[in-house]
Amino acid sequence: MTTATPVAKAVIVSSESGLAQNIVSGSHQWSADEPAPFGTDTGPSPYDLLLGALGACTSMTLRMYAQRHGMDLQRITITLRHSRIHAEDCADCETKEGLLDRIDREIELSGNLDEAQKLRLLDIANRCPVHRTLNSEIRIQTSVL
Repeated sequence: MTTATPVAKAVIVSSESGLAQNIVSGSHQWSADEPAPFGTDTGPSPYDLLLGALGACTSMTLRMYAQRHGMDLQRITITLRHSRIHAEDCADCETKEGLLDRIDREIELSGNLDEAQKLRLLDIANRCPVHRTLNSEIRIQTSVL
């Protein structure tokens, strides 16, 4: 017997005019936009949403791991920044020409954690599903209706 692949839930993004976007996922609805002068700043930018997804996934992954292993992890604060850097400035990158996207992620952990636990949580942070997706080869199939 084969196991069926679960159907992915659709996220629907729509726009009437300008850069402001309406995003719907199931019963959840939110906005995205660009700051002035390009947009009207009615919501976070697409990169802010991407960073939010990475930060939320990282925090959830750390929380689940800490709970499962009885760690006294009381608070998680994750600060993320997106920038573009010259490829030649990245010593450990495969790409050597042009610009690369860079995400800086700082994780602040509060609680009664020893150094070994903090190092293990750092390793686990790099295994969150969104982090793994962003670090993997991504194929986007696009069609127009």
